[in-house]
Amino acid sequence: FAISFFLCYTIASVPINLYFFLYKLGLCIALSGIFFLLFRTYSNILRYTTIKDGMRIFLSLFLANVLLIGSEALLYTVHEEFTLSFTICFFNFIMAFFAIFCFRMTIRLVFDSATTYRQIERKRIQILIYGIDLSQISIAEMIIADKKLPYYVAGFISPESSVSDQKIIGLPIYKASDVFNRIDAFSQIKALLINFEGIEQEEKRNLAEICLQNNIDLLAAPSISNWINSDNRENKIIKVDIKDLLGRVPLQINMESIGQTLQGKTVMITGAAGSIGSGIVRQLSNFKVGLLVLCDMAESPLHQLGLELADTYPDLKFHLSVCDVRNYDKMKFIVKSFRPHYIYHAAAYKHVPLMENHPCEAILSNVLGSKIMSSLALNYKAECFVMISTDKAVNPSNVMGASKRIAEIYVQTLAKQQQTKEKDRERTETRFIITRFGNVLGSNGSVIPRFTQQIARGGPITVTHPDIIRYFMTVQEACSLVLEAGSMGKGGEIFVFDMGEPVKIKNMAEEMIRLSGLEPYKDIDIVYSGLRPGEKLYEELLYDKENTKPTNNKKIMIGKSEDRDFETVNTAIKRIIDAASICRQTEVVKIMKEIVPEFISQNSLYADLDKKPEIIG
Repeated sequence: FAISFFLCYTIASVPINLYFFLYKLGLCIALSGIFFLLFRTYSNILRYTTIKDGMRIFLSLFLANVLLIGSEALLYTVHEEFTLSFTICFFNFIMAFFAIFCFRMTIRLVFDSATTYRQIERKRIQILIYGIDLSQISIAEMIIADKKLPYYVAGFISPESSVSDQKIIGLPIYKASDVFNRIDAFSQIKALLINFEGIEQEEKRNLAEICLQNNIDLLAAPSISNWINSDNRENKIIKVDIKDLLGRVPLQINMESIGQTLQGKTVMITGAAGSIGSGIVRQLSNFKVGLLVLCDMAESPLHQLGLELADTYPDLKFHLSVCDVRNYDKMKFIVKSFRPHYIYHAAAYKHVPLMENHPCEAILSNVLGSKIMSSLALNYKAECFVMISTDKAVNPSNVMGASKRIAEIYVQTLAKQQQTKEKDRERTETRFIITRFGNVLGSNGSVIPRFTQQIARGGPITVTHPDIIRYFMTVQEACSLVLEAGSMGKGGEIFVFDMGEPVKIKNMAEEMIRLSGLEPYKDIDIVYSGLRPGEKLYEELLYDKENTKPTNNKKIMIGKSEDRDFETVNTAIKRIIDAASICRQTEVVKIMKEIVPEFISQNSLYADLDKKPEIIG
């Protein structure tokens, strides 16, 4: 006010009355103070200044100066003096507002810059916030302000395609499609914060799949009221258990008991660099195992797994072995050298259409590999051999599923033969266990990465059939089932568990499009390519001939197959391996149908072979 007063009087060349100035200054201070009190402009902490605070300052100063002008109008009738007073009040209002508000915003900017620098220096977890509504913006502001939290907000993801290349509270906004279709460009992002209220189950499931596929944590944002009223805010942002998003009660596993069973033991994992194999390795790394022997023919993934273990578990003893389970001599050398107590056999070919075109490779990897590993486990007296199978082995309609079923049959009949020989002994030798489950979220080659690539190209998304459904589980659940089976199995069992409700792939595709900020059938189309060779509309977990019996865990069941003679099965498997070794594809599939009479090819060039095959065993 003083600057405005002297400036205006100087420009107008009017002599200054000091008494009159002090009177007006006192009136200005009184009126401004009253409105500051009414609007509580003083109540907000400077470093948290927002536009709302600016509006309160604006209104308080505006009303104070309006009353100041009104008082001048009552005191003076001379037009020139009133005009001069109006000009003083106008400049006072402009200067006071910018002085107060700019000071506060400067404090905030300095504080935010210092906080951001400190967060980066402390190597906080970089996160993106999903959504740009007021609640998400408020949570972001609170995270930035609370220096105790271990998070650094790197920006927002907008589900709306129209909002991008902009900023909110100084943080960039990314289109969902830019992030999810180019996730490798955001490698520094370690977590995604989501407010799950108002998000459909399918959208939650697909967000979970994206996070699983890219090793990103999924965090649940609290409500604003919970945040404000909480003393321990760090615990209000929780890491979401992906199992909660699958629409079923999660599998409960007694990991402590498993850890005690495996303590000090040498454990061998084949296919250790694959999705299931590496998941088993990571879970076993938390136990006090004596040694992990990790086998895989994929050199680079195995090397990466070794680097990860060395960094994450510096005290863990492990040995990497590049090898092929189809190579008997090499696998014998490894088993003989390390004498593993437990063998988890996860090495296998799993892609249905690919194996339909390469049945010989399916047999050599899935059948011969399982035969070699189970035989070595028996010969070198491993305590337990656990084979990882698939729901596609049930009433198989494709080569891959049938090859896994043949491997199951061999392992089961070997277990039965072993038990028969040991009936009169006090101590049994190797326990042979089979685990069977459906599709695994986050595994290599799963459906979400495929959809993501198609969306990035602008579509269309290809789904084989509008009614196709699949069971899904997480890598953690699958690996826990494998470990639990090895702990509780007595030998010869096939362990399955309640997979909950199946997922319709068409619905998953639609939700993936929405997650990318686009509209299904408008921005990205969904086309149906027809069932692929050997593909079913739905998968089963148990044979019709099998009877399930419960275990101590309500979610885990045991399926018992019909009895078969080991020698007869072994002879048939030798025949099929011999045929596969010389690439006789049709002969291989014929023998598969003899060993597994329920194997009926669908959408396959081998469908003509389904003519009442002779049942082996």
